[in-house]
Amino acid sequence: MPAITADTLTLPRVAVPDPAAVARRPVRSVTTAPSGFEGEGFPVRRAFAGVPQSALDPFIHMDQMGEVEYAPGEPKGTPWHPHRGFETVTYIIDGIFEHQDSNGGGGTITDGDTQWMTAGSGLLHIEKPPEHLVVSGGLFHGVQLWVNLPRAHKFHVPRYQDIRGRQTALLASADGGALLRVIAGDLDGHSGPGVTFTPITMVHATVSPGARLELPWNPAFNALAYVLAGQGFAGDERRPVRKGQLAVFGQGGALTVAADTAQPQAEPNLEVLLLGGQPIREPVVHYGPFVMNNRAEILQAMEDYQAGRLGVVPAGRVPHTGEE
Repeated sequence: MPAITADTLTLPRVAVPDPAAVARRPVRSVTTAPSGFEGEGFPVRRAFAGVPQSALDPFIHMDQMGEVEYAPGEPKGTPWHPHRGFETVTYIIDGIFEHQDSNGGGGTITDGDTQWMTAGSGLLHIEKPPEHLVVSGGLFHGVQLWVNLPRAHKFHVPRYQDIRGRQTALLASADGGALLRVIAGDLDGHSGPGVTFTPITMVHATVSPGARLELPWNPAFNALAYVLAGQGFAGDERRPVRKGQLAVFGQGGALTVAADTAQPQAEPNLEVLLLGGQPIREPVVHYGPFVMNNRAEILQAMEDYQAGRLGVVPAGRVPHTGEE
């Protein structure tokens, strides 16, 4: 972990914000994700559990999937299921996942790839390991993030973005101690490939032991840091954080995370997913696979699903798009 790596000495550097001109974001809370199971039984950590929606907006839900080393016959996925009213962002750090939806989108995503599915007005989709991985077993680790859609785009036509790992913008911290993968949004003038309805920034950072990462952050966005692996500190106050914990930052134009000098043997660096977005500030009613603005829209989504208006399960295998 992780699959996408680079020599930080050769990458563009992100400037350290001037502390005299930019307010540093304080850490408001640190929470620990409880463990559970999703779909047919693959292990997840519920990253946002216990965090108020007002602090997450525009994000709704996030699971860290794995990290798990499957034995032969063990890999699992999800059955066909519906979505409406938001976007699912599936980022695979290690392993392989296949996707298919009733709108014609889908493909295979693997080490460092991202599948960005805008459910919009509604569709059905499935996520599962390929047959060869089921037979052989192997390492699996990823993240699925749900991004809310504003009322004006709740019923947008569904779309699918297949983002290869090589398309992410690769940057380095000012001192070269951290590698930054910009998946979506803008970081210090560098843009990631993900196209979003709600302005957000999504960055996977690998911070070397003892290194400190100071980043400019859009003051209009919220700011979240979820630890995928390793241990370190959040904020100038150096709040301890470790794998499976989420730090929520307060207001400001810069944020800080740092890696402990001592890391677990199996996790040599601090791996952190940095998220920020423009709050939508609209009512949210979340029920199962639907995220709408009121209860009536949830009931309509359930009725539409039961009536087959969100699509039908297509015939055939998942297309293997984007592979070399």
